[in-house]
Amino acid sequence: MKKTALIMAGGHGERFWPRSRKNLPKQFLSLTDDGKTLIQLTVERISVLVEKKDIYISTNKDYEDLIREQLPDIPPDNILFEPVGRNTAPCIGMAAEFVSKRYEDAIMMVLPSDHLIKYAKMYQDTLNDACSIAEQGSNLVTIGITPDFPETGYGYIKFDPDNAFERGYNVLNFTEKPKLEVAKEYIASNQYLWNSGMFVWKASSILERFEKLMPDVFEQLTIIRNAIGTSQQTDIIEKIFPEFPSISIDYGIMEKSDNIYTIPGSFGWDDVGSWLAMERIRKTNEFGNIIDGDVITINTNDSIVVGKNKLIACVGVKDLVVVDTDDATLICAKDSTNDIKKIIENLKVCNRNEYL
Repeated sequence: MKKTALIMAGGHGERFWPRSRKNLPKQFLSLTDDGKTLIQLTVERISVLVEKKDIYISTNKDYEDLIREQLPDIPPDNILFEPVGRNTAPCIGMAAEFVSKRYEDAIMMVLPSDHLIKYAKMYQDTLNDACSIAEQGSNLVTIGITPDFPETGYGYIKFDPDNAFERGYNVLNFTEKPKLEVAKEYIASNQYLWNSGMFVWKASSILERFEKLMPDVFEQLTIIRNAIGTSQQTDIIEKIFPEFPSISIDYGIMEKSDNIYTIPGSFGWDDVGSWLAMERIRKTNEFGNIIDGDVITINTNDSIVVGKNKLIACVGVKDLVVVDTDDATLICAKDSTNDIKKIIENLKVCNRNEYL
């Protein structure tokens, strides 16, 4: 069966402020030593399984120039612009209509644009296994990540280890981000995976779920489908899409559906959620520091220092994140990186939009 991929690239990456901004979000940044951006790496990995002409990008109209510059091989008709953000369910539903309109039916791999994968071949093998399960019946497949510590910032997937189907396991339920003690219990049980936000299904399978579980959304998706390829396509999307509820595919479909399977993934996944990810992406020096830019450190340990044009000098500090840009500088304790979003909230309240 024809394989396609949807790469979701509409997020803002607020915890990577001040490098990640409204006009240059995280997925368009280069965080690795090879100089490639996160979205370029995502397309490169999936291109082994899917032809470029069958890769779709869902993003905001504001990022059109970035997409065209960084992904020149993606056909313009495959770039799906969302007039407003409405979370993952409307995004995926609209893309499924584009795929089914072109091919009647096809496998869809749904992937975030801002994750890193260490072992690309294992990742591709896992997706191939997911495609095999998705081709059969109306199965929905999610890629879970084998957890190696009790993370409280991820959702979890509970699966039945005694109910296997090929390489997948029957999903029992999805759970929200747990407290630490609950996360420890999950890890100890060996029945939980991290929810990676990666999915595989036939376009027909997911659209059947929309029709059953989100009928109002499905009705509006049908209007969009009828406009695809016509002169009214853009106008219809700009009219209909803002009317969709803002709802995730997990809450709208996955938590309420049947025939859901998960495949455990152990391919070096990292969601690059905050500046702390730099310690997993790049090698630290002999003092435990990550240094990028014109930086001098004296008696500085276990810190992340990222500069641009100016010299940064750090003396006698430990466990800090320092990020300098043309117009803003972040100085943050490493154990407070989750609070960077509060800076964004403060800037919005104060109408300091030039820093967003």
